[in-house]
Amino acid sequence: MTSKTVNTDDADRVHIFDTTLRDGEQSPGISLNTAEKVEIAQQLARLGVDVIEAGFPITSPGDFEAVKQIARTVEGPTICGLARAQKGDIDAAWNAISDSERPRIHTFISTSDIHIEHQMRNTRDDVKAGARAAVAHAKSYCEDVEFSPMDATRADVEFTAEVCAIAVEEGATVVNIPDTVGYTTPEEYTRYFGKLYEFAPSLRGVELSVHCHDDLGLAVANSYAGLLAGARQVECAVNGIGERAGNCSLEEIAMLIRVREDAHGMTTGINTREIARTSRMVSRLTGYVVQPNKAVVGRNAFAHESGIHQDGVLKERSTFEIMDATEVGLDSNQIVLGKHSGRHALQDALEQLGFVVEGGALNQAFKRFKEIADKKKQVTALDLEAIVSDEMRDRAETHELQSFSVQAGSDREPKAEVGVKMPSGEVVSAASTGDGPVEAIFGAIQKATDTDTELREYHVAAVTGGDDALGQVTVVLREDGRSASGQGVSTDILEASGRAYVRALSNLLDGAAIKLAEDAGPENAELTGP
Repeated sequence: MTSKTVNTDDADRVHIFDTTLRDGEQSPGISLNTAEKVEIAQQLARLGVDVIEAGFPITSPGDFEAVKQIARTVEGPTICGLARAQKGDIDAAWNAISDSERPRIHTFISTSDIHIEHQMRNTRDDVKAGARAAVAHAKSYCEDVEFSPMDATRADVEFTAEVCAIAVEEGATVVNIPDTVGYTTPEEYTRYFGKLYEFAPSLRGVELSVHCHDDLGLAVANSYAGLLAGARQVECAVNGIGERAGNCSLEEIAMLIRVREDAHGMTTGINTREIARTSRMVSRLTGYVVQPNKAVVGRNAFAHESGIHQDGVLKERSTFEIMDATEVGLDSNQIVLGKHSGRHALQDALEQLGFVVEGGALNQAFKRFKEIADKKKQVTALDLEAIVSDEMRDRAETHELQSFSVQAGSDREPKAEVGVKMPSGEVVSAASTGDGPVEAIFGAIQKATDTDTELREYHVAAVTGGDDALGQVTVVLREDGRSASGQGVSTDILEASGRAYVRALSNLLDGAAIKLAEDAGPENAELTGP
């Protein structure tokens, strides 16, 4: 086991703690399976994050298994499991991450009076005792222990400092100061850190971390303020996904640190050329579409509509661009294959994209590639990413769309026939009509699977440009207070719709779906994290 120590030799190195797979996955409608979580974790390792918070192992057997698989297979970053300040949570976290070369247990307890009184229903003395016991128990398992006083920015700073000092006394190596509900401002956060150092001088001997939510749109600004105040770990998520309005965006804080190093002198270990690919992967697997004007990775991030801007960029890019698109990997669409490309060319292209595909998986990917290549003039890197991710979903789902056909015309109601492979292996066929072909397909799938779910969201996007572009469909379904998403990719938007619906249904029926926040009972209120 590799122990974690504070790096005092490089005081300006900021550690990137990625919580996409924990806080990010708690976003409504996101329901990643184990294979998808491992795929994201491996990409995060290529991106160069320092810590991957792989999940909250106590919450479900599925989450436990996913964290365990990541700990076993992903090399490089520290693999972290979240745990409430309870023995059972900490035991589960350790059992999930113990196979990692660099394991970390992250335990938390609230220090704000509003949480202590109304959520936890105990006392400040209980909080201090709970923090002491939790860190001590976690420390008995591994050297690297992180402690978070949840809702710290709405808590009494002197009391929070006292609890943090207890955590340090028991051996915590990282202390995180979360703005759990996105309430603070940069100026307040800076003052808060100053008070913490004043009331708990021992905090200067450990690494301080920031975890900021975006409820007021200040997650990146507050995280940056915390770094300027002395923190050297920033907790963030790809595309800023997370509870409610989300977390500090990894790509934004990473590029802020890189582009403005002249102003603050800090650095990270992020390979920024992997940012765009990571963003696309997370968007594709979660179904959370990146808004066009999203900083760094949005479709318009490096687009110029104004004539004045266009003129300036044509003469000298730095007139209106503070970053180069190549810095974040937005030029990574250069791989081009055609219908005559062979298996070896495909394997080589996939390896360039970071995918190691061999044996039967390569054969299946090659078959799908040939199907796509027959319909498209060229297959690009973005197409390959989408194809491989789509095939990985097929191997992981318990339900699978085997066949479909649609009959439609101006003089008749559209009719769809589908064949769905069930968990037993049986293929069940059914037919249905609808106001349109998509509704007919969804109705037929419901009949085949004997389900009656509510369609909450339906999104269509193009993977690349052009008339022959791959279409990517995202479907969000709801049933009995649970919500789950599914995605499908094809040159045929109807086929992509059917794939997406079956996958969302599979996630829903497999119990991978998350409980919606409005339906969560008080006994589950703490299962959110900092």
